Amino acid sequence: MRIAFFVNSIESETPGYTTTALALAAIQRGHSVVYVEPGDFILRPDDSLAVSVAVLPDAPYKTSDKLHAALKDAAKQKKTFAASDIDILFLRNDPSLDATDRPWAANAGVMFGRLAAERGVIVVNDPDGLAQAQSKLYLQTFPEAVRPSTLISRSIAEIRAFIDKHPKGCIVKPLQGSGGKNVFHIATATDSNLNQIFEAASGDGYLIAQVYIPEAKAGDVRLFLMNGLPLMRDGNYAAFRRVPAKGDVRSNIHAAGTARKVKVTDTMLRIAEMVRPKLVSDGMFLVGLDIVGDRLLEINVFTPGGLIRLADMYKTDFAIHVIVALEDKLTLRRAYGQAMPNSRLATL
Repeated sequence: MRIAFFVNSIESETPGYTTTALALAAIQRGHSVVYVEPGDFILRPDDSLAVSVAVLPDAPYKTSDKLHAALKDAAKQKKTFAASDIDILFLRNDPSLDATDRPWAANAGVMFGRLAAERGVIVVNDPDGLAQAQSKLYLQTFPEAVRPSTLISRSIAEIRAFIDKHPKGCIVKPLQGSGGKNVFHIATATDSNLNQIFEAASGDGYLIAQVYIPEAKAGDVRLFLMNGLPLMRDGNYAAFRRVPAKGDVRSNIHAAGTARKVKVTDTMLRIAEMVRPKLVSDGMFLVGLDIVGDRLLEINVFTPGGLIRLADMYKTDFAIHVIVALEDKLTLRRAYGQAMPNSRLATL
């Protein structure tokens, strides 16, 4: 099969990204891999969809570093394919990274992903589902039993009142954003830094205030789900604990957090089961749940990362398991044609 990975930019990809691990696994299983960027789609006057792609040469890549170097070379001379020449379009961009400097690019994957799905390409995660999830507001559509108490507002008075009701303090962060940017722990409503924090974080729009969960001091747990179920291979769950740096409330690896092995508990599995029906309904093929204690803090449906780190921890290649699942979807598409909608096929 030919699988296309849609990313923010090829230039910003690294050997350590999960997308690189997935591309390597696909090539090792004999598939053709291409990369697509936001400006690469072409909708022609006859309503045909084409795409300009960087084609990874077929080669026995042994490491992600070798593949990444080949990708950089391939990006220098792109080729144009009809959408019908692509079997799987895997949307792996982070819209928040383009929201400020390239707002036209932030929604390109969803918009053109819909067009590709209409033309028979299997698109994961489903673009209609992703359209619902383009901010952290998506978490509010899941059962209250798995979410921390949350306020979403641009009013500092509302946020102060919310913090005042929670003696353990609150986490304040932008509604849009990723990577731990502008995430703050506010201990009390009278915190002298609250005005400055509000000004810094609200520059990105609405703010989320969430009740602080003391277990967060030990970090959060990233648990991968595939087809709505915990991702497992060789008896290991695809899960790790993200431990914040000393004095930091953020567990994000990009924010100097560290990754450690974790034992997946019954509580984590209950949370996964609680969110499974909606994720399946929304066509969310591969997602990352960020769990603290008995609460779900975020659901990463665009670019859940960590598969290379997990492979090193558990000596298990979870990326191969993901590619096998895509092969199964292609078998179903060829059997059923477009009688089965993309959103359903995405999580079968």
